[in-house]
Amino acid sequence: MSPAKDTYPTAPLHAIQDNRGQEPRLLAAGPDAGWEQHLGTFGPWEPNAAGAGLLEALGEAGLTGRGGAAFETWRKATAAAGSGRKGLFAARPVVIANGAEGEPLSFKDRTLLAHAPHLVIDGLAALAAALGGASMYVYAPAAGLPRVQQAIGERPRGNRIRVVQAPETFISGESSAVVNMIGNGNAVPTDQRRRLSESGLNGRPTLVVNVETLAQVALIARYGAQWFRQAGTAADPGTRLVSVSGPAPVRDVVLEVPGGAQLSAVLQEAGMDPAALSAVLVGGYHGRWVRPAAHALSPVGPPDRTARPGAGVIHALDLQTCGIQATARIVSYLADQSARQCGPCMFGLPAMASVLNRIAGGETNPRLASELDRLGRLVSGRGACRHPEGTTGLVSSALEVFAADFRAHLSGYCTGPGGAAA
Repeated sequence: MSPAKDTYPTAPLHAIQDNRGQEPRLLAAGPDAGWEQHLGTFGPWEPNAAGAGLLEALGEAGLTGRGGAAFETWRKATAAAGSGRKGLFAARPVVIANGAEGEPLSFKDRTLLAHAPHLVIDGLAALAAALGGASMYVYAPAAGLPRVQQAIGERPRGNRIRVVQAPETFISGESSAVVNMIGNGNAVPTDQRRRLSESGLNGRPTLVVNVETLAQVALIARYGAQWFRQAGTAADPGTRLVSVSGPAPVRDVVLEVPGGAQLSAVLQEAGMDPAALSAVLVGGYHGRWVRPAAHALSPVGPPDRTARPGAGVIHALDLQTCGIQATARIVSYLADQSARQCGPCMFGLPAMASVLNRIAGGETNPRLASELDRLGRLVSGRGACRHPEGTTGLVSSALEVFAADFRAHLSGYCTGPGGAAA
């Protein structure tokens, strides 16, 4: 359930065509695209010119963040721009390209940085120009830094961009943890009394943007909002990258899919038969389990027909894998990866992991399921960051999707092959 992060620096790339024959966008320049190949595919580039009117174009495009929260990009950028203009002495804003990707099942961002770093840097430069000449940073794990530094060295005025190594931890990509790491070398979240858009790195208005989101910004800056909306749906325009993994012999793959794509179509494109799967984790370790039924991948829509893509993770379980054991392993990992700065992380998450592992191991105490639910209510929404809430959301979905499995385990047997709960 936790593949090594350096296993997928350049995962295979594909695109799912919708009924309009959608072609790849973010990866159109091909593998390992350099500066000349990038310009030959996307055309000449002047970030200062692109910055004029960019925030309005992002609003018209309806671009949402691709790092997990799906917040409207134009709102975040506008807030940082407005904060930078306040006061007698205007503070120069900061824009940070966030490629930390601490999610163990995600490899789309490192794949994007490996194949299309210039598109990410274009988006970074365009937003910096739109914010009046903001300082620029790229924040990424060690494995991705050489490719990023190579791309920066190929570009005119690339020396204006600073590169910072991100630690290989789950919480290192949380926005305030990113700012903390760049500012003081400690990648842990902080309880923000003021928004980062008001007071972030060194007290300056700060915009932390996922690297895929920045690549989408670059395309909107070049081709406009209406072009962007030609893919996807009215409620979920554009395309997104997803990291898809599943049972052997399925190969991990990065797909570029239109907004609103059917989950079943994504699974089939990745080489899986939905009928041969027991459940699918959508959105990553802070996502939710769903049955491989008729779900659309979209940040908006009814829960019974929509699976929120979150960090762009899709991980499938086969019929032989116990969903409770899989969830217990994930929650144990999340409890270990917390910042241990507040009660919910220090005590709540380990307690949840302990109860889940007791159920997965076959303990027949009928009170364990209600205790798990009680702990979830106690922890959710009370942490300094969203780590406890994301974890309880995952557990809640497991209680729903694997309800029959929970009843079986609490009776001393597993519904999977072998029978006995291990």
